[in-house]
Amino acid sequence: MGCAPSIHVSQSGVIYCRDSDESNSPHQTTTVSQGTATTLHGLFIKTDAADTIPSVIAYQSRHTRTGSHRERKENSGGHICIEAETQTSNTSVKVSAIEERLGPMRLTQEPIQVLLVFAKEDSQSDAFWWACERAGFRCNIARTPESAVDCFLDKHHEIIIIDGRHSRYFEAEAVSRMIQATKPSEHTVIVAVVPQTPSDQEEPSFLPLLSAGFSRRFAENSSVSACYNELIQLEHGEVRAQFKLRACNSLFVALEQCQEAVEISSEDHVIQYVNPAFEKMMGYRRGELIGKQLTELPKSDRNSADLLDTINTCMKKGKEWQGIYYSRKKSGDSIQQYVRITPVIGQGGKIRHFVSIKRPYSDNHRQVHKFSREEKCSAEHSQSECNSLRHKDRRKESISSHSSDAPSLQNRRYSSMARIHSMTIEAPITKVINIINAAQESSPVTVAEALDRVLEILRTTELYSPQLASKEDDPHTNDLVGGLMSDGLRRLSGNEYVFSKSALHNMSQSQLPVPVPLNDVPPSIAELLNEEKHWEFNILELEAATHKRPLSYLGLKIFTDFGVCEFLNCTEAALRSWLQVIEANYHASNSYHNSTHAADVLHATAYFLRKDRVKGSLDQLDEVAALLAATVHDVDHPGRTNSFLCNAGSELAILYNDTAVLESHHAALAFQLTVRDSKCNIFKNMERTQFRTLRQAIIDMVLATEMTRHFEHVNKFVNSINKPMSAIEETSSNSEGSDCEGPASIRNSPENRLLIKRMLIKCADVANPCRPLELCIEWAGRISEEYFAQTDEEKRQGLPVVMPVFDRNTCSIPKSQISFIDYFITDMFDAWDAFASLPGLMEHLAENYKYWKNLDEMKCKSLRPLPPP
Repeated sequence: MGCAPSIHVSQSGVIYCRDSDESNSPHQTTTVSQGTATTLHGLFIKTDAADTIPSVIAYQSRHTRTGSHRERKENSGGHICIEAETQTSNTSVKVSAIEERLGPMRLTQEPIQVLLVFAKEDSQSDAFWWACERAGFRCNIARTPESAVDCFLDKHHEIIIIDGRHSRYFEAEAVSRMIQATKPSEHTVIVAVVPQTPSDQEEPSFLPLLSAGFSRRFAENSSVSACYNELIQLEHGEVRAQFKLRACNSLFVALEQCQEAVEISSEDHVIQYVNPAFEKMMGYRRGELIGKQLTELPKSDRNSADLLDTINTCMKKGKEWQGIYYSRKKSGDSIQQYVRITPVIGQGGKIRHFVSIKRPYSDNHRQVHKFSREEKCSAEHSQSECNSLRHKDRRKESISSHSSDAPSLQNRRYSSMARIHSMTIEAPITKVINIINAAQESSPVTVAEALDRVLEILRTTELYSPQLASKEDDPHTNDLVGGLMSDGLRRLSGNEYVFSKSALHNMSQSQLPVPVPLNDVPPSIAELLNEEKHWEFNILELEAATHKRPLSYLGLKIFTDFGVCEFLNCTEAALRSWLQVIEANYHASNSYHNSTHAADVLHATAYFLRKDRVKGSLDQLDEVAALLAATVHDVDHPGRTNSFLCNAGSELAILYNDTAVLESHHAALAFQLTVRDSKCNIFKNMERTQFRTLRQAIIDMVLATEMTRHFEHVNKFVNSINKPMSAIEETSSNSEGSDCEGPASIRNSPENRLLIKRMLIKCADVANPCRPLELCIEWAGRISEEYFAQTDEEKRQGLPVVMPVFDRNTCSIPKSQISFIDYFITDMFDAWDAFASLPGLMEHLAENYKYWKNLDEMKCKSLRPLPPP
């Protein structure tokens, strides 16, 4: 025999009990006369007789333990309840607390409490009673509206179910309004039980119930399963939502107590909330702000237009912004603040709100009003990102940020910093950081903040690579730069890309054409070679005249002029053989990276070496190294980028660990081809130390043509050579005598000679936009065709498409050229022109850029304007 789970005795003496084992009804009532004892399933209770039924009946769900527990309670209405809790063998009840998450908050929800407001016991109330037990909910039954309100104020039920089928006992809408009038009802779900609508009648409107405060309605159904399903839906729907909303109250309490000014606005920038700190800081009352547009508030004229533009751009892109901003108080005074504006993203990625946190900025209160270092780094990142979105011409973009912050100068030294200071071996960058740290301690606030910004920049691993705009803003630049400056996605594939190495493995020296001495060059070719000292030299005409063997002829001419054979102590025959072996290992099938490109780079290199300042900065070994590096810098190029080789899992990518794959291969193969046959080994008579120095210089220059370090090389050249020389020259021009030793000492240091050589070959390698227009157009077509072919092969092999815009069916060649010139060429050649004085090149560059711009404005995607219809 089971034990009664709940026994209730009212003060009037009425016994109310429920026995789940022996009765289908939760209610069994026994009335006895005064002074008699009532036996109820082995539990003896002495009572006073009465005929009234208690107004509130309580039920406590069974717990998962054996035995029984009885507790005597007196509710607010004066009713005494004896609650018995037990476990039966055939019922499993869920009573454990539920853990919910609200953002970073972890919430624990106790078993749900349900209040049934039924004037009379019937099958519907019984069904909800048993459904509560099955769901593990705690349940109370109230018979009158007054007792329902009293019980609700005592228990704060999550669900209230009101019987709305019979208006003769009470009006369900009136009960709902009475409960809605109480403060705890804000997050309570109220359900109306309504009669079933006959099939031939139209279902009544829910609006009257909704206006009365009901959340749902339940059509009369005495099935326990139907009631159980309704309760479960409520639990996982409205109840949990309301539970999370209740938890939000704690967040608003925190906002109300927060010392920072907090402002929350809608996606349309309508103010929805401000906290007391905001009222105190700005001088407004909450009622004066809520519901107003931010644009309606007076603005300070101390904010620059550039700053406002940056903030607006961040907001439109859904990016966070923070920095120093001037706001105008109600009194009209301007106040300088640290502001952090964060968009709140809702469903579907749509911005739903903006949260603005403001802190007064004062030099005397930097310790109190500061952002954390982590927040500052995030602000600088988002600021620079928004700037990159706003400035299309990234080559002119400043690295300065409007959102510099003022982190504390104290508590900034961690234990790791002490270890760094005690290191006996320091890298140059570590020394610089330590010097700046020491200088901060005794610096004014503004200087300390600027130095802290410098430290953050120095600590990044990408010191020279500017940030690109979003992919959608400039896909041509993103694809072009991404393809040239990355080593691919490093995703190995079963499609192994194999080089065509027939020249290396299958072509012997005897198979190559017999070298032609310089004196025996055909007159037509010799006439073309006589023009090679001019920048306008047409390499394409030489390509045609030599049947695509321009490198051997041009190389022999240039090397003879620079005395390469004398320096290397080799014969002209060995040099001719070497040139032909190298040219044979260029792929004639490539539209761009073939021996004509190598000859073009060699021509540009020789042209630069003849410039006075370049010639005065380098010795003969540097000149020979530059000419040899230009000759071999793309040998055995497959017509595919490094990214392609890495994605394809090529043998070379594996050999060189996905790092500078092609450039490493070009340099290594050049020396392999040279030393494998004594007939073309131009280095065999060199002294060992000199050869090693020359070899190292050639390798360094070839590796410098890799684009991932483009900005590093250019920036080092500008900061180490251009700027110091400019400062010295300016000082000399202002003085009576001109000191020429200063610039020469800067140029001739070993470190700076290395930078000059790198800059020289880099400019020679990508000088096509500085060539005369017809040559520029031809080279643009050739490189585009090579990229088109790569994209075609990537699609065929199922590899990642490195540069999707280079689809031959959709690509705009003018746009790609404009992006390349903007991003890589202009700044580099500005710096090189400032050093070597190249006015003719810069004129060609300006004309070519204008040409591509005009084509782009005409919506023309081809190399030349479309013929008129």
